[in-house]
Amino acid sequence: MSRRLVAFAALAAMAACNGPPQGQTPSGQATVNPAIVAARGSLAESEQATIAIFKSASPSVVLVIAGASGDAFNGAQVAAGTGFVWDREGHIVTNFHVVAAGDQIVVRPPQGGDDIPATVIGAAPNYDLAVLRLARPMNAPPLLMGASHDLQVGQSAFAIGNPFGFDHTLTAGIISAIGRQLPTESGRSIGDVIQTDAAINPGNSGGPLLDSAGRVIGVTTAIYSPSGSNAGVGFAIPVDTVRRIVPQLIANGRAPIPGIGIIAADEAIAARVGVDGVLVWQTQSGSPAARAGLRATDANRGLLGDVIVQADGRPVHRLSDLTNALDHDGVGGRVALIVQRGQGRIEMHVPVEDIGAANSK
Repeated sequence: MSRRLVAFAALAAMAACNGPPQGQTPSGQATVNPAIVAARGSLAESEQATIAIFKSASPSVVLVIAGASGDAFNGAQVAAGTGFVWDREGHIVTNFHVVAAGDQIVVRPPQGGDDIPATVIGAAPNYDLAVLRLARPMNAPPLLMGASHDLQVGQSAFAIGNPFGFDHTLTAGIISAIGRQLPTESGRSIGDVIQTDAAINPGNSGGPLLDSAGRVIGVTTAIYSPSGSNAGVGFAIPVDTVRRIVPQLIANGRAPIPGIGIIAADEAIAARVGVDGVLVWQTQSGSPAARAGLRATDANRGLLGDVIVQADGRPVHRLSDLTNALDHDGVGGRVALIVQRGQGRIEMHVPVEDIGAANSK
């Protein structure tokens, strides 16, 4: 007798020893089966709202894959992240660091189908943003844009992305903090960054952070984690910054960098000489700073330059405080500075110019 028949016979014998089949009494009458699944009621309103957010937004969220020409899709190391549809022309917004290392880029649509080749048409390393143009249309609607200046700690936040390559993953949480500073590889910090505990992992970069109305409020860009995986501390570029930078990238291929034309002393040097503020190390020739009379440090004579201690009425302790003020004023604006010079303080209004354009000449 085969093992299968032996096992079946043993089960039959056990059933015979244990009395009538389940669901029947000795007289053969049916009984209620306790394992029957009970029908549930309607989903909670919060569940329905979350489902609606995902169904509405996910068709416009894509997987972005970048690698070196000839190697990107033949087993070599590639960068994978997330992007989303920006406008009706089909431009894709993602993080600069997702596409920075590759010159061969493809976008994988959420509905499946063939990968679509893409080209970087604009990049802003200072804001970790890039815009892609697809080789052919994807026929997905643009996401709705929200605002970030009025966000409140505690409100709901939802992230859609491709963590570890698991496409179209939804995570949910709250806005944990606002107004964070996030350094970029260019050395300049992004201001007003959103902190969230919605799970963000490698592969989420470049994806949308949404509010409870399904509007984009940020672009997920980084995590703080000793292990490299989610630790409940994720960061997103605020959408107010995204809405200002992305149209410039589409129109011009680059974004203006608001500045006044100074080179600041290293913060370690400033701290060593007891400076609390931005120590002016050099001023660029012909720059707004030079025209306004800001004094540079004379290292040969041991003379400290001016120290910027306030910008637009807010204290300046480090360079990121100053660059935040310049970003808010924008190119063409004027920044109100309080400068420490020796034992006295001077107030001056300095024009804000596109220092990126000046440096590219």
